[in-house]
Amino acid sequence: MSAQPEKRYFNVNEYYLMAQVGVLTPDDRVELIDGEILKMSPIGSPHAACVSRLDDLLRRSQKTGFMVRIQNPVRLNEFSEPVPDVVLLNPKEDYYAEGHPTPSDVLLIIEVAETSVLSDRRVKLPLYARHEIPEVWLISLPKKLVEQHFEVGNGSYGKLRKRRLEDAIVSTSVPGLSLKISDILG
Repeated sequence: MSAQPEKRYFNVNEYYLMAQVGVLTPDDRVELIDGEILKMSPIGSPHAACVSRLDDLLRRSQKTGFMVRIQNPVRLNEFSEPVPDVVLLNPKEDYYAEGHPTPSDVLLIIEVAETSVLSDRRVKLPLYARHEIPEVWLISLPKKLVEQHFEVGNGSYGKLRKRRLEDAIVSTSVPGLSLKISDILG
């Protein structure tokens, strides 16, 4: 009877060491999820446009006092550092220069999906729920739909709202934040 090969999981420090020594390069589009280094989907033009629109819309609605970060890491624990498309954070004077944001800093994560809807739903949503991210919006570009996941507890989201082009989305975790889906999707 032969033994099954064991997977080798990496922590965040090893992940950064791989980048320092050149195993991972700046051109590698990867993120660390549950100790595994996963390739990210390429960013197509519709995806990039949606993220840019969100950045503009969110910065214009700054009356609610949050910080916007675009395609930057969030340190969930020592084995997971995903790179969400958009993150709304509690403001910090140093702009998180001392370390990437952690779950307690996050108000809302927005993932834009052109080809990665199923993977985001199966991998990232449960990951965010396990780390008690209060709210996640998953934007499906092909379906012109925004899924709003909220009421996190016991490692999953208890509520799901689906918003279409004619709808608006009102955040449950960021007071005063409301966006028209047609503005997000263009």
